[in-house]
This record gives sequence, structure tokens and C-alpha cells, in this order.
Amino acid sequence: MGKEITSRADNYAEWYQDLVIKADLAENSAVRGCMVIKPYGYAIWEKMQQALDKMFKDTGHVNAYFPMFIPKSFFSKEAAHIEGFAKECAVVTHYRLRNSPDGKGIEVDPEAKLEEELIVRPTSETIIWNTYRNWIQSYRDLPILVNQWANVVRWEMRTRLFLRTAEFLWQEGHTAHATAEEAVAETEKMLGVYAEFAEKWMALPVVKGIKTANERFAGAVETYCIEALMQDGKALQAGTSHFLGQNFAKAFDVKFTTKEGVQDHVWATSWGVSTRLMGALVMAHSDDDGLVLPPKLAPIQVVIVPIYKNDEQLKAIDSYADGIINQLKQAGISVKYDNRDTHKPGWKFAEYEMKGVPVRIAIGPRDMENGSVEVARRDTKEKMVIQANGIDQKITHLLENIQDNIYKKAVDFRETATHKADSFDEFVELLDKKGGFIHAHWDGTPETEQKIKELTKATIRCIPLGNKQESGSCILTGKPSTQRVIFARAY
Repeated sequence: MGKEITSRADNYAEWYQDLVIKADLAENSAVRGCMVIKPYGYAIWEKMQQALDKMFKDTGHVNAYFPMFIPKSFFSKEAAHIEGFAKECAVVTHYRLRNSPDGKGIEVDPEAKLEEELIVRPTSETIIWNTYRNWIQSYRDLPILVNQWANVVRWEMRTRLFLRTAEFLWQEGHTAHATAEEAVAETEKMLGVYAEFAEKWMALPVVKGIKTANERFAGAVETYCIEALMQDGKALQAGTSHFLGQNFAKAFDVKFTTKEGVQDHVWATSWGVSTRLMGALVMAHSDDDGLVLPPKLAPIQVVIVPIYKNDEQLKAIDSYADGIINQLKQAGISVKYDNRDTHKPGWKFAEYEMKGVPVRIAIGPRDMENGSVEVARRDTKEKMVIQANGIDQKITHLLENIQDNIYKKAVDFRETATHKADSFDEFVELLDKKGGFIHAHWDGTPETEQKIKELTKATIRCIPLGNKQESGSCILTGKPSTQRVIFARAY
């Protein structure tokens, strides 16, 4: 299998694009800015969905579905919200086509203009809060803990597969509460869910923090986030959780009667992650030979490849492998036996290395004689021969070890790529020569934050939760500061 992947060192952006396509994750579609998620890529997304969906339900949430079309008037009710999304909205203006007068095609029927334009959802706060107005009358109706798995459209001009596309898949949670304290607790809880998923499933260490006012979600009172570091030293926002206060409840007049018999507006949250996590998974762990997938998210955890010279040997290996496959499946391990005669073993090895399959098992005639198999792990490229007896426990342990090792490698990388800067010159030098997370003092003003962004293209990724108080001076203005924030160039 010809790899044809640009090396990370030569061109990281091209390496990423090559890998996504070569590993059969996704491809560009006929619709500009949109992608086709191929079966192997979608299988990874499904595993992400399944894990997250269980975590949501374990914390009391239920799934629902809301329309993808939102009346334009809904957006005008929350000024900050529409300002944040206005430039990204796709608008439906007509509802019918007709044959063109010359008979050579079709055209939009000018007589079929909608009375009110519809926005293809960039996010669902407005349509959901308009709905919640009908669901909520009393404190007895609260809390509402709803999640939606859906697609959204944000009209991007410069797109990259998974990282930034005009249409993408995601989940969005939307909850309603009787008090601000309950809503804040929900916001922080779901941030914790995202962090746990990133670290335990994606093997991706993250920093939990709060966004600055400049970076806050449009219409939110506070935005919490998890930030991850990619191998090129750039940050990627991997998930957000928003405390919306009473902004949307007031905009859509969602009130409830409290236990004391008083009318009050509901308190809200929203939170979401998207197929952008697929991009994070690729960029955080993979190498110049292809994907490196954490076993918990790998569609195929073990692939078995027979090594044979004739049909008689293949038949014997098929029988030998069958017992191993059954053991592994009973242990809950996803396994593929590739005995295709259309490709040689070396081609198959390269294919599954490209696709990031965590464990490869090779079986030849000598292995059968010795009651053994050859095992190769994707993360370290290490090969070993193990006895087939008790292979289910051995491979289970190996997959756990691979998951832990991938996470540890990412943690070690982040530690070496995390720096402190005490002056603007030092800050710029670190950005240009090393990249990564840079902890630096900021005077707390949006103007200074924007100026640093204009000068360096670095943004404040977050104000870390639990940040220790530390007196210092803003790297740009020299004004007093009591804590460091995390700067980075980002996707």
C-alpha cells in the first residue's frame, strides 16, 4: 500500500489532510465546504457518540430532536446571539422549483417566496427556548435536561476536513433550571464530562478553563472550555459549556412559578462537542505512518493477518485463527480477520498501520506449530511473540497498556510544550520558536487581548480553573495582574 503522506516536519497541514484522506476518514464533497465522512471515519464518530451518549444519560439527560430550520425573527430576539452568528448563517428564501422557460433546466420559482426566511441552524438555542416556553410553567417542570444529536451549518469560507466545515455533526445540550446556582453547577458538571471523555477515551489531556469576554459564546454569561494541544504546538478547543443566565428565557419570555409562588425567568445552559474531535484525535496522536488510535475508540482493535504459501496452509490457519477470534470477541474486543487473497500480507500491514489499528496479529505455519502468534502494537511499533493460550487476557491487558501509553505520550508532549513568559519579547520568541501553551500575565482588558492577537495571532485560550493567584505585570501594557492565562495560536 503506497502511503504517500507528507511528513509532519515538512508540512503539518498537508500531513493532516493527506492522513485524513489516506486513512479513509473523510473526503471533500461536491458541495463546497462540506465533507463526506466515510464509513471508517464514521465508525470512529459512532464510538465517540456511544461513549458520550452514555455519559449524558448517566448524568440524567435525555435525547430529543428539534427542527433544523429556524424563523429569522427568532434570532432578532437575542441581540448578542445574532451578532455572533449573523455572518455564518445560511438562509432559505423559497420553497419550490420549476422548469425554466427555455426547458433546459430548473429554476427557483419566484412565486414560492417564503413569508419569513428560515435560517438553517448554526446552533439551536432560539428554537429550543421558544419550545421550552410551552413546556415550563412551574418549578415542578424543572429541571429540563435535554440533549440533541444533530447537524449544523456555519458558512465557512476556508475549510479543512473535520476542523472547519460549512456543515458538521455535533451534540448540543440545552438545560433549564430554577436557580442560577443549579445552572452553574450543570455547566461545570458537563465540562467535567467532556474532560473525562477527552482524557479517558481520546487519551487527550486537556486544560479546563473559562473563556474571556472576547472569546465567549454569543449570548452566554460565561463560557467554560477544554483546551488541548496538538503536535504542531497549536491549541484546539475540544468542547464548550455555557452558562446562559436568563438571557434566552427573557428573550423568549420563559417564566415559571417558584415554590414561593413568585414568577421568575428560567436559568439556562448549553454545551456541545462536534466532529472537530475527529481532527483532534488525528492531530494529537498520529505519525508519519498513519493514524494512531486509542483502543477505546478504534473501530477495529485487533486485526489478524494469515501468512501462508498455499490454500492448504490458509485453511489450517483459518481454523487456528477461529479459536483466537472467538476468545477475543467474548472478551469484548473488536477483531477483524483479513484472509483476502487479493492483497499480500505486507500490503495489509501497511493498510492497518495507516488506519491506526492498535494491535496486529500475524499467524503463519510456524506459529501454529508453537501454539503462538506474532503481535505488533501500533503505538510503539514493538513486535513480540506470545502464546495463544489465554490470549484474550493478554490482548485485553495490552490494549489497556496502549491506551495508557498514548495518553502518557500526549501528557509528556504537553508538559514539554508548556512555557511561561514574563515579557512581550519573550512571549513572541516562544510563540515563533516553540509554540505550545504559554502562561503569561494579562491586564484583564479586551483591548489588550485584541492587540496581542493582532500582533501575534495568539489568543487567550482560557483562564484555567483553579488558577493560583500570582502577582505580575501584563506582558504588553505592564499593568498589574494577579494570575496567568494561557495563550496559544489555535485552530
